[in-house]
Amino acid sequence: MIEEIRISSLGVIESSVLELGPGLTVITGETGAGKTMVVTALGLLLGGRADTGAVRTGARQARVEGVIRAAGLDQFVAAVEEVGGDVDEGPDGGTVVLARNVSAEGRSRAFVGGATVPVARLTEVAEPLVAVHGQSDQHRLLLPRAQRDALDRFGGDAVARLLATYVTTYRALEATGRELAEVTASARERAREADLLRFGLGEIEELSPEPGEDDGLAVEESRLGFADTLRNAAEQAREALSSESGGPDALATTSAARGFLDSVRDHDTEAAELADRLAEVTYLVSDVAADVASYASRLDTDPARLATVSERRAALTALTRKYGDTIDEVLAWAEQSATRLLDLDGTDERIVALTADRDRLSGELTAAAAALSKARTKAARRLEKQVTAELGLLAMPHARLTITVTPVEPAAHGADDVQLLLAANTGADPRPLNKGASGGELSRVMLALEVALAGTSPVPTFVFDEVDAGVGGAAAVEVGRRLAQLARTAQVLVVTHLPQVAAYADRHVLVQKASDGSVTTSGLTVLDDAARERELSRMLAGQSDSDTALAHAKELLEVARGGGR
Repeated sequence: MIEEIRISSLGVIESSVLELGPGLTVITGETGAGKTMVVTALGLLLGGRADTGAVRTGARQARVEGVIRAAGLDQFVAAVEEVGGDVDEGPDGGTVVLARNVSAEGRSRAFVGGATVPVARLTEVAEPLVAVHGQSDQHRLLLPRAQRDALDRFGGDAVARLLATYVTTYRALEATGRELAEVTASARERAREADLLRFGLGEIEELSPEPGEDDGLAVEESRLGFADTLRNAAEQAREALSSESGGPDALATTSAARGFLDSVRDHDTEAAELADRLAEVTYLVSDVAADVASYASRLDTDPARLATVSERRAALTALTRKYGDTIDEVLAWAEQSATRLLDLDGTDERIVALTADRDRLSGELTAAAAALSKARTKAARRLEKQVTAELGLLAMPHARLTITVTPVEPAAHGADDVQLLLAANTGADPRPLNKGASGGELSRVMLALEVALAGTSPVPTFVFDEVDAGVGGAAAVEVGRRLAQLARTAQVLVVTHLPQVAAYADRHVLVQKASDGSVTTSGLTVLDDAARERELSRMLAGQSDSDTALAHAKELLEVARGGGR
């Protein structure tokens, strides 16, 4: 419930505080006094579009604050805490302050429980708290979607569950249909891709390369191509290390040097150490000489093997030009392509599976649509009965509301066309609301719908902005009575110009305008009994001091306070 609204520099309102409570609160005032600014303020608190033109002339910014009583609003409290806002604890459940600033330059800031939030998050948090109805909502009621939504709201959980099942199935069917169309349309491209992959895998399989084979063959080809040169170099190296011809070589030289030092090792330890080191060199040179000899013996010229290696390398190079820079990359491509080919070869099976899924979901959607239509039709009979009864109480005793639920092609919302038809008089044929209802009748139809939907709506606060336009006389009295009836289960705020409606208020707020020559300000005043009589008199006769109007005002209040409710 909204406890208080504080408005600063919004339109003609310089600074005002509107204290609210449970029941029916009416807001009245002369034309141009700023009554609709209260509704505008509520719209800003709900995250509505910020209009810089609403900022008071000369002010830097407009600000609206709303104090929300959080008792019983568990989802609201959870949403506040989720965005980092605080709940001011109290003995009766605590309160939350919502706020919105709109600068003259167009910047907008929103606050939830003291936390700065994007305007979109303010909308998510606050919008479920209030249902605002104005002249624009009457036009919205003429739209098929709004009429269908109203029926679904009235249907409650039974319709909501069936609608959720239908929507889930509808979306699954759409997704399956899109995938099936894509797979079918791309079958030719997939077949072409599969052929290319098969060709490439065939080339690789024919050669059966081994990991790292290209590097190994490159080394072998280089060795075979320079076999003679390598063998000559090895032979010369062996001769230098250990000559069989008796000429000087490294082994003989180091052996001689070792012998010289060995002959004097007993006379000096350093000479002995040098002799030992030369012994190690002698052993090493001997080993290297043997290894060089062995290497030279293996370097045989093999033209046939060279040709084979060169041919193999050329074949592998052809693969690396197409499928990777190295044979390892070629093998990786082959592995990935084999997996991809399995997927491509499964296209036909995928089409069969998707077709089966589509047919199954189509059947499920048909069943879900039928169940939803049945529930909607059942709810329509109950709703039209309740609304017709409400219209009788709103001075339309011969009016009859009919709700048709007509089968149509399945769409996102179901397979029904919902239409509200009104027969305003006895014997008249039911006609669509946009053809069979005047402005005043449409106002009463919307109010009757809201009263009927009140029991199914979780919204704690209703705001009606001059929805009684075009209504007068006895009908206006009945509108006031039904608003009071709605206020028994919810908080109701009504901006009205009808004294018959204002008489039923639990709290009457007057928007007063004063002018000091260049600056206009408005204040919000909660009226006592005497002030209410004067305001109702003004609304009745255009003047607050008319004895006749005052008497009529007292009579209206007595009717409302007596058995009128």
